[in-house]
Amino acid sequence: MNYIIIEVPDMNDSVSRVVLNGRQYQIRFTWNDTGGFWTFGLLDALGNPLLVGIRIVPRFPLNLFCETYDIPSGMFAVMTEQERIGRSDFAEGKAQFVFAPA
Repeated sequence: MNYIIIEVPDMNDSVSRVVLNGRQYQIRFTWNDTGGFWTFGLLDALGNPLLVGIRIVPRFPLNLFCETYDIPSGMFAVMTEQERIGRSDFAEGKAQFVFAPA
């Protein structure tokens, strides 16, 4: 399977630029300290929201139930051996956020 690894910054809230399927997007990662989980959102190049507050869980297609034509064709997921993803797991290399083009 071909996939693109998307770096999750070691910050509680971040926005990064990423090119997926030849188009520029912004991706936001947020750590929810109260709930103990990560979320992500996808914005277009101008910052208009396309996906908002998607809870990041291991080994599941995160955008499976997202019905919008503006997001890139493919699947967002997290590759890990763990049952849950902790605050520092991306930074420590225990988990990788990936995009697999369709």
